[in-house]
Amino acid sequence: MTDVFAPARVWLADQIRQRVIGEEPDEKAAAIMTAPGPRWFDDGRPIRRVHGDASMFVGGLRALLLQSLHPLAMAGVAQHSDYRHDPWGRLQRTADFLAATTFGPIPVAERSIAVVKKVHERVVGVADDGRRYAANDPHLLRWVHVCEVDSFLAAHQRYGSDPLSPAEADAYVADTARVARALGVNEPPTTVRDLRAELREYRPELRGTTEARDAARFLLLEPPLPLAARPAYAVLGAAAVSLLPAWTRWPLRLPFLPVSETVLVRPAGAAITQLIRWSLTSAA
Repeated sequence: MTDVFAPARVWLADQIRQRVIGEEPDEKAAAIMTAPGPRWFDDGRPIRRVHGDASMFVGGLRALLLQSLHPLAMAGVAQHSDYRHDPWGRLQRTADFLAATTFGPIPVAERSIAVVKKVHERVVGVADDGRRYAANDPHLLRWVHVCEVDSFLAAHQRYGSDPLSPAEADAYVADTARVARALGVNEPPTTVRDLRAELREYRPELRGTTEARDAARFLLLEPPLPLAARPAYAVLGAAAVSLLPAWTRWPLRLPFLPVSETVLVRPAGAAITQLIRWSLTSAA
């Protein structure tokens, strides 16, 4: 029986893969997903469930918004990243790193770690407030790490196809700590409780800068996408914002509408995440 939705599935899957994976997706998948050799994480580990789910699209946006609240981390992005002119390049590099370290053979994961460390060596400078920063600074690395882990976990627990139990959530944080240590993060959190405590400890250092608000505006309102894809992206953005803590909204000039988020955004976010999951699974 002919699937009348097949053309739409293929179009959506192609749009996603072009932006997240880039060129030669089959070759990249073969080098990471199906290449022989031992991995850091077995098939049943929570990190594979989380990082392989469509909820990562929501979690990734949330992580970028949250990370931008640290002035030194945001200064590094503003001064060294061409995200406005090459947003998909940054996304693809992040996706490649997550895929390599989560699913790839150990040599592939280690090479990916080495590449990121090498790139970080060049990301140094002075923020607008006069403070020096370096991307390989363990303190900034920890901030980026805890934002990502907290965001990926929050998105998975809300929109993932198979949410984690409390014990599995702790195991997920412990899994990510292995990657963080390889990158140079000192004593990364290994439980959800420790993760939450780390985020609280950073709060005195956080504020909404002009660069952070510009980045949020670009991420949420100015995506370089075809018109047909923008409504779906807008839903992903709203879902990401709805998962942010309330205290992050004003510094980034983002709305806080708890009733609307519960009644409208959550169902829409679940629907669009399921649509992405369906299209990629069907096209696999």
